[in-house]
Amino acid sequence: MEEGAENPVQSVRQLAVVVLNYKTPGLVIDCLHSLDGQIEPATQEVIVVDNSSGDGSPVQIEEAIESNGWGCWARVVRSPINGGFAAGNNVGIKASNAKVYLLLNSDTIVRDGAIETLMKTLDEHPEIAMLSPQLEWPDGEHQISTFRYGTPITEMIYASRLGLIERIFPRHVVARELHEFTTGLDWTSFACIAIRREVFETIGLLDEDYFMYFEDVALCRKATKAGFVIGYQPQAHVVHLRGGSSPVKEQSRQRKRRPAYYYAARSHYLRSFYGVPGHILANLLWLTGWTIGALRGRTGAVAHEYLDIWTSPRHKVPIGVDDGEADG
Repeated sequence: MEEGAENPVQSVRQLAVVVLNYKTPGLVIDCLHSLDGQIEPATQEVIVVDNSSGDGSPVQIEEAIESNGWGCWARVVRSPINGGFAAGNNVGIKASNAKVYLLLNSDTIVRDGAIETLMKTLDEHPEIAMLSPQLEWPDGEHQISTFRYGTPITEMIYASRLGLIERIFPRHVVARELHEFTTGLDWTSFACIAIRREVFETIGLLDEDYFMYFEDVALCRKATKAGFVIGYQPQAHVVHLRGGSSPVKEQSRQRKRRPAYYYAARSHYLRSFYGVPGHILANLLWLTGWTIGALRGRTGAVAHEYLDIWTSPRHKVPIGVDDGEADG
């Protein structure tokens, strides 16, 4: 099989699940175990994209596929480079001819019935072009996975951690906790999201200028601008082991310095949707919020963030970098 190539002669499938791997074969295999019995081989498939792990991951995953009898619905596609989360998912999307693509993190466990519920919801609601499930912890605790667009004012809210600013600018608070079926969202987590092929045909694939982070909100903004509707179906449950496939969330929790690719993605997002003046304004508002938070003895910032927010969106991430996994 040609690496990362699309197969133009294969029949159209109802669903293609794309799982991105970068040095997390154990997580991928656990994820595949959770999909066993939920995938209909005649009309659905799972594509595991190895993002040039260089650690034997694809062989381990292929051996698990063979030994567990998953070969009728799962296969591995190798990317020749580690181009990032967006680029890796694009390899998987191009490798299948499907009506719906489910982008799925390697650090997920798909609860029984989740795939069926998502597909049934899309069948019953043709107006929905992108649909996400309820993300949760292994014990069933709810994770917030639905959001509003981040704006320059959002940066001040984040850096200050001041409730008063949140109350003054509620529409600029990103997290939007939902527990009921909802449509018309701004954006939702790409740890698990079903996307109709019409979205990609209309606005293109994920923006590969994002190595990792912000590619999800960027695609959603383009989709909603084009008139596509994003929905949330909490009756479909997916466990998300946040941080299992990327170090950034844990670094943030411990207030450690984040890698440069995170800030390059942030800069690219702000400049793409608010221009260079918007990027500068966002940074100035971040500094304002950070100052307010520091004076009150609390801030949302991590180490060196007052410097890192000025990272260029053209910052290049070396191929094969180990501090920036690219599987979400």
